[in-house]
Amino acid sequence: MPDFAGTGPLKFGGTRPFSPYTFRLPVTADPKILHFVKNAPIFFQPWWLDAVAPGAWAYAVARRGEEVAGVLPYAFKIRLGFFRLIGTPTFTPYLGPWLRASTAKYANRLGEEKDLTLELIQALPPFAAFYQTFHPSITNWLPFCWSGFEQTTLYTYRIEDTADLKKLWSETRDNVRTDIKKAQKLVQVRETDDVGEFLPLHRLTFSRQNKALPHSEAVLRRLDAACAQRGARKILVAAGPDGRLHAGIYLVTDARAVYYLLSGGDPELRNSGATSLLIWEAIRWASEQGKAFDFEGSTVEPIERFVRSFGARQTPFFKVVKTPSVIVRLYRSLIHLTQTGRAK
Repeated sequence: MPDFAGTGPLKFGGTRPFSPYTFRLPVTADPKILHFVKNAPIFFQPWWLDAVAPGAWAYAVARRGEEVAGVLPYAFKIRLGFFRLIGTPTFTPYLGPWLRASTAKYANRLGEEKDLTLELIQALPPFAAFYQTFHPSITNWLPFCWSGFEQTTLYTYRIEDTADLKKLWSETRDNVRTDIKKAQKLVQVRETDDVGEFLPLHRLTFSRQNKALPHSEAVLRRLDAACAQRGARKILVAAGPDGRLHAGIYLVTDARAVYYLLSGGDPELRNSGATSLLIWEAIRWASEQGKAFDFEGSTVEPIERFVRSFGARQTPFFKVVKTPSVIVRLYRSLIHLTQTGRAK
């Protein structure tokens, strides 16, 4: 795993001196780590991290003897040629610590979680700022609290049991069912293997708000190729009788869940109900595989209102941050002032 043999004089978030010039990523991956993360969520997989943060990610590792007992994947950026900022990469809604399963009694299990998580935190390289959103299955952030991190509770919406579609349909709000029925008469849903067919719809979602895409199309294409190679994604589009695309959604999946990663739609055709129909078809796909469905949630009120209309359950997850460096906070303030000035 990475060698953090830095010898510089400054210490920020980690316990070792920070020198970015001595930070080295592993040339080859440890097979024990690869085996350990095999059943972790898709966002923890090395191939996913290679796609979204090539050359800029690693695992912090905790071991028991020779065996891996926990990992904490992270991606980083270097700013001003010096500051390492650890964050959640683009297209990656969740990360966080992934620990081995335990059959111990509850109190002992919590004690083991504490010890392993503290070891993972200690294994992080020195950093000037840390930011991650944890997978909803991670419910214990106390070791981070005890290590000086701060937490904000966010919410996703999940359907944990997708087996009974009739029940799920009854729990969907009336207006959504109306939109789905309307869309079934206006559009045809089909799967596409061409992310280039989805991208124009995705762009339209932001151009309608006079915004540029907040992420790189090149990274999305690279991620799409990695997911397609492993059968870990599904792209659905809805087209009218004239062939014009109304909407599209991009889904990724692992052994336990289907994630509603991206969407897009033609603003001129928003009233067709195509997006609602696509999501319902996505839930049906999750049901066929016996998997949960995760909307990923949103703090934007209209989006939150829309996703909970499908009967999904509000599920908390944690945003965990640590910004011990006054210099980094100053740097962020300067960036904010610069952006504000440009906006005016």
